[in-house]
Amino acid sequence: MVERSYDPTDRAVRPARHRGEEMPKLTDQETDAFLAEPGHLVRIATVDADGMPRNVPLWFIHHEGRIVFTPRLRTVLLENVRRDPRIGLTIDEEALPYRKVTVQGTVEILHEPGEDDVWRDLYLDIARRYVPEEGARAYVTGTDDQPRALLGVSLTTSKVSTWRMPVEDEHGTGIWARRYYLDGTKFAAAADEA
Repeated sequence: MVERSYDPTDRAVRPARHRGEEMPKLTDQETDAFLAEPGHLVRIATVDADGMPRNVPLWFIHHEGRIVFTPRLRTVLLENVRRDPRIGLTIDEEALPYRKVTVQGTVEILHEPGEDDVWRDLYLDIARRYVPEEGARAYVTGTDDQPRALLGVSLTTSKVSTWRMPVEDEHGTGIWARRYYLDGTKFAAAADEA
């Protein structure tokens, strides 16, 4: 990936966007590839019983069209989704081009705590995304007496949004959707000319 500064007035950059277009989106194939990359965390938003928002980063895997993750038995996250299965997820990266996937949907309890032996191989697959093989096996076997639930959020029935920074020949004003630029500003004028 080519890194460059994002000067919206830079006419050396061939505009690849049209007036009023949104930020660059990930294709389905790019989304699948991004979700398969090891190391990214999912940030899970739920609402506590008192109405306060809660956001928890966890390990995950993209498995059979779902974002799948594993809260432990006594977590507030599990309590929250039992009470209200609506959920928000964010998976992003720290480096350019700052790819992002957000999901608004409903979580499904695929396996209750205590059914861990049924899906332990999948948990090992999740752990391998974050630590080397030996460490993943040690972690899973070392915590196999700590019951977890297996939760999944379907990407086909949820609202999924993706975006990234402009790359290569895409116009620099694509760092934001046009609707965010105040009319009469430099970025709005450059976006309107793109």
